[in-house]
Amino acid sequence: MKHPENIDFDHNEPSAPPSFWLGLAEFRSIGGFIAGMMAYPWLRRLPRGDGHPVLVIPGFCGVDANTLPLRYFLRKQGYIPYGWGQGTNRGITDQTMIQMTRRIEEISKLNQKKVSVIGWSLGGVIAREAARNNADLVRCVITLGSPLRGNHKATRAWNLYKLLNRKRLAIDLAPEAINQRMQPLQVPITSIYSRSDGIVAWPCSTVRKSKLAENIEVTCSHIGFGYDPQVLYAIADRLAQPQDAWVPFHREGLRHRFFPYASGSMPEVA
Repeated sequence: MKHPENIDFDHNEPSAPPSFWLGLAEFRSIGGFIAGMMAYPWLRRLPRGDGHPVLVIPGFCGVDANTLPLRYFLRKQGYIPYGWGQGTNRGITDQTMIQMTRRIEEISKLNQKKVSVIGWSLGGVIAREAARNNADLVRCVITLGSPLRGNHKATRAWNLYKLLNRKRLAIDLAPEAINQRMQPLQVPITSIYSRSDGIVAWPCSTVRKSKLAENIEVTCSHIGFGYDPQVLYAIADRLAQPQDAWVPFHREGLRHRFFPYASGSMPEVA
């Protein structure tokens, strides 16, 4: 099987969103929430945080309340979590990115530390671009089932996104804008994706492997990214790394039983 970060496709390539059956299977996220609660005592044994701030961005049409379970977990792990503070996430706008810069500056100044940024679904795209604009203030980026590349239509949320952002589509889909978003970040980025994602076509949720970019595969639903134990484990592992000493995720020992793929564990295919 070809490694996900080696899949070549562009934004004009025809691509379908996840199948009807994968979309229907999103109801299993209820089981993921229960599994997360049951696994919580075990998750508490993961490496503790160093107290640095973590900004969490909800997905499309999501609000800060949707990230409460994840932020609760982060707080218990020893981090200082923050919501994005912009109400409903309607998409990427100039004002959204201005507010993101202000939010990151505010959090960094308050804590006198760099900020890690986690984005769920579309929130991951915003997190990536916010890190691009504020690389000196961002420690790392973690995206959860985010449509980072590929055809914008390969998501079940495309029609609603198009309706709410019709005035910006020409700008966002311009070749120059797409090319800019595809440029590597100057900070570490981890994409956590699932082949059983029922909202975003999973290849679109991967990044090109590089010195500061990696992919980690999990098995949860799209809705379950915010509380699935696999995801929480990967997040805790990534955030616990010392600042400026980032290394890719590896699947040694028992990890290979729980994580189908991690780009740090295999050589890249030419």
